[in-house]
Amino acid sequence: MTDAQQPTAQQGSGGGSFLTVLVALVANVAIAVAKSVAAVLTGSASMTAEAAHSWADSGNEVFLLIAERRGARGPDRTHPYGYGRDAYVWSLFAAVGLFTVVAVLSIQHGISELGSDEPNENQLIAYLVVGVSFVLEGVSFLRSLHQLRGTAAAARQDVLEHVLKTSDPTVRAVFFEDAAALIGLVLAAAGIALHEITGSPVWDAAGSIAIGVLLGVVAIVLIQLNRRFIIGQSPSPRVQAAVLRMLAAHEHVATVSYLHLEYVGPSRVYLVAAVDLTGDAPEHEIAGLLASIGRTVEQDEHVAEAVLTLSRPGDPPLEVPADQQAVPAPR
Repeated sequence: MTDAQQPTAQQGSGGGSFLTVLVALVANVAIAVAKSVAAVLTGSASMTAEAAHSWADSGNEVFLLIAERRGARGPDRTHPYGYGRDAYVWSLFAAVGLFTVVAVLSIQHGISELGSDEPNENQLIAYLVVGVSFVLEGVSFLRSLHQLRGTAAAARQDVLEHVLKTSDPTVRAVFFEDAAALIGLVLAAAGIALHEITGSPVWDAAGSIAIGVLLGVVAIVLIQLNRRFIIGQSPSPRVQAAVLRMLAAHEHVATVSYLHLEYVGPSRVYLVAAVDLTGDAPEHEIAGLLASIGRTVEQDEHVAEAVLTLSRPGDPPLEVPADQQAVPAPR
């Protein structure tokens, strides 16, 4: 489905997302090990929070890899629309079980260190780890940003708008966690530097608390976005306009009076429409004709199922809004 939430073919959610998550996993494991060593050697509260953050990110990538694999399973007898929504469930687990836990622990650790009078040691090690981590996190971030820029351009949206609306939960999660990681590294470096300059451990503890708050905000955003798709999220007006144009262009469809679209997984929608047919087909042919139109629509890999019925007499036809006329047709 070429759409404003996941515009092109499965490259936006399949192999591309898997590679994005894999790159993030490798980077986060390496970073987590380095930060853990630095936290032990320096005793920095900010570095301890960042180490926990990176281990959480690593665990998060495992959840996201599971989401990618389970969500990609096709339909069967018990799940006629496939297992696409499983991707949102596992992404939700990642946000709830990892981001929020580490956010709470980082805040608690920072609060407990506010009264500490122990000086940080080996600050040079901390700075080196922060620098290397920033480079590795940047590589992962640029990978997710590159993927999002491509799909956002096809959807005619800016990157931020697209990342909030995309139906692909894995690339969104990687984008948010990498962005949070880069900001967290800046906060950690600032906390460590201010501790060294002022001699007050309050700054280092404040860095840990700030990192925890940052992760909490990210968790809330991801939980809310995944919840919307789990309970049933309809595509954007751009997508609906494109589908309406596709249906109306069919040789046997005169008008469309009703259209319902709902995501059943990343880039996969369930479609229900009421149409008025061209000509005056006999009653015994109408069911077969509607089924034929539905099968044609289902040839689009992003349509899980299309159910068509006849419009009720007197129902006004749906019109494509003027500002959506140029939306590319689904493919």
